[in-house]
Amino acid sequence: MACLQCATFRLMADIDKLRREIDGVDDELLKLLNKRAALAGRIGALKQGAPAYRPERETEILRRVAAMNPGPLAPERVSGVFREVISACRGLEEAIRVTYLGPEGTFSEQAVRQHFGRAVEALAVPSVDEAFRRCESRAVQFTVVPVENSTEGVVGRTLDLLLATPLRICGEVELRVQQNLLGKGELKDVRRVYSHAQSLGQCNAWLAQHLPGAERLPLGSNAEAAQRAASEPGAAAIAGEAAAERYGLQVLARAIEDAPNNTTRFLVLGEFDAAPTGKDRTSLVMSAENKPGAVHALLSPIAEHRASMTRIESRPSRAKSGLWEYVFFIDLEGHEKDPALSRALAALREKAPFLKILGSYPAAVC
Repeated sequence: MACLQCATFRLMADIDKLRREIDGVDDELLKLLNKRAALAGRIGALKQGAPAYRPERETEILRRVAAMNPGPLAPERVSGVFREVISACRGLEEAIRVTYLGPEGTFSEQAVRQHFGRAVEALAVPSVDEAFRRCESRAVQFTVVPVENSTEGVVGRTLDLLLATPLRICGEVELRVQQNLLGKGELKDVRRVYSHAQSLGQCNAWLAQHLPGAERLPLGSNAEAAQRAASEPGAAAIAGEAAAERYGLQVLARAIEDAPNNTTRFLVLGEFDAAPTGKDRTSLVMSAENKPGAVHALLSPIAEHRASMTRIESRPSRAKSGLWEYVFFIDLEGHEKDPALSRALAALREKAPFLKILGSYPAAVC
């Protein structure tokens, strides 16, 4: 018994010693955090009204600390901590407001927090159209909108609005999406499943196997679906875990998406251009003449100048000139100021009846 007591005493002494070391590290961290904030404040004063949010600088910081990280913390955990540090320091320079597709608890809100951190005012709006309008009217500085999902493809309305908006793409977010079935009863009692149409599509196989008789009802957002599930007996929602916490629901089944790496890409839109970082993406939209070989001729400058195209998507042009006319949304690796890409874009301008550069911006940091 005495030996056991001695061992317990030594264990507690070791734990107390380590805790004191942690306290010392925390004290040093506090000093360094405030020193960083003071330096950021001095930079803000020298900017003389220039935007506090600089996506290229923030991305460079996150990439650098992730690359230098020796562990044991995972790189994405380190990036998450530094993202909040950056957000807090940025908030001392400027109060930033960002719109997103609401209501609260959507993946769009999660994308805002993943990109900007928590030291911004995130405002939920009822539609992607309203998210654009608020930013275009300068009621907010930025908006975050979904543009494509790895399983269900593009968000057509976002592409249509990009065609006409004066806003520029200045960042992107790639959000790993875990879909959950949320409700208040049990799985066997579910008769209706609410969710956004894309989320229903992402979980099609799971629903067919586990809830073959349940009615599937699309809504404007997953958070709206969670609100319905919270108030209707026999109803469930497909949404993220944040929606379960916000609307008082239980997680009836986790990770029900059919694709294990289900990811949604979001765009950050504002009124300025991001500078090059060395790992960037350029998005554009262009039209082609309605004649054989026109699209191939338009794409040839991309190959000739060795630009790497990562996505091409066609959409109806919605022009009044006639039916079956399309525009093409294209993503290219690199920044429009990079010499090779700049030459490719100049060649495209000579060939395309219409071409609009939507923005050059840092590639997403997880």
